[in-house]
Amino acid sequence: MLDIAEELNRWAEEGRDFAVATVVAVGGSAPRSPGAALAVDSEGTAVGSVSGGCVEGAVYDLCLQALRDGQTVLERFGYSDEDAFAVGLTCGGVIDILITPVGADAPGRTVFAAALSAAARGEPAAVARVARGPAELLGRALLVRDRSYEGGLGGHAELDRTAAAEARAMVDTGRTGTVDLSEDGSHCPGGITLIVESSVPPPRLIVFGAIDFAAALVRAGTFLGYHVTVCDARPVFATRARFPEADDIVVDWPHRYLRRTATDSRTVLCVLTHDAKFDVPLLEAALRMPVAFVGAMGSRRTHEDRNRRLREAGVNERELARLRSPIGLDLGARTPEETALSIAAEIVAAQRGGTGVPLTGSGTPIHRDGGERGAVAAAA
Repeated sequence: MLDIAEELNRWAEEGRDFAVATVVAVGGSAPRSPGAALAVDSEGTAVGSVSGGCVEGAVYDLCLQALRDGQTVLERFGYSDEDAFAVGLTCGGVIDILITPVGADAPGRTVFAAALSAAARGEPAAVARVARGPAELLGRALLVRDRSYEGGLGGHAELDRTAAAEARAMVDTGRTGTVDLSEDGSHCPGGITLIVESSVPPPRLIVFGAIDFAAALVRAGTFLGYHVTVCDARPVFATRARFPEADDIVVDWPHRYLRRTATDSRTVLCVLTHDAKFDVPLLEAALRMPVAFVGAMGSRRTHEDRNRRLREAGVNERELARLRSPIGLDLGARTPEETALSIAAEIVAAQRGGTGVPLTGSGTPIHRDGGERGAVAAAA
């Protein structure tokens, strides 16, 4: 739901009634991850997607039904061998979807509105909803912001406290997924399944080196949803005119800026300067930080010389093994745009566990199960 927060927040502010269909769990080759959502308002306007097209029509109808009867339901969609044209995921996966009406008099309307407002403003927050459990609790919501929470799941008070603690842990890491608890709030699976959606500021992509390749990489990073910063010590190159799509442009020595700026486990660092006086002190710092990705541009000769200099600077082999250099996947790229695509592809592959090989003939799963993809629970 929070992946379409901006549009839904506008609907909530306008006082519209709407229903939200949220992916709760997936299995097999399902195209969308938990948290993906489709919303339909009372006039039939739709926004978002839960399956990339496979079951959108059926889910749209379920949203309209939820608006009419005010009932929250959990539905499962999967591939049908008996009828290839039946509503289902023709890609062979299974997907559980929670459909929740958010009418003007819905008990969770205030919580939904607050969650959507926080997500639309880019504030860290998490919303937990009952996706499986007693009928009277289904769809109940709890919002966690900072160290407090509002709303409730409608059951035992300890359930709210435990759910809030689980939600805080997930928002701290930017994760969305499911949590199994008992009705009394203990960590005994089987009673209640929560779908916890977290909203955190976008991850950072910091591009060091204000060159033509950087301009193309900025555009690719923006497309992938990163907050993109360009840093270069040369003011003549690090300008808004050269990088209009960048969120931030910093004129400073790269290693000095890296040490003073905020980074986390989702941050991606791309070093495009391929100049030892910039690269070595920058990478010496970067390779010792708990960031998601550190890559550096350069020829293989540059790579070998840079590694030698880094070893001389005291970087050990374990730290050096984190460096992705020469940066990018082998696409045969020549232009700045093609090179940016190559780099972006390696970033995605590194984060999602991809191999980078063509899917044709590979036999590997198309949609991999990662830590943020909830397993399909037992049918409700």
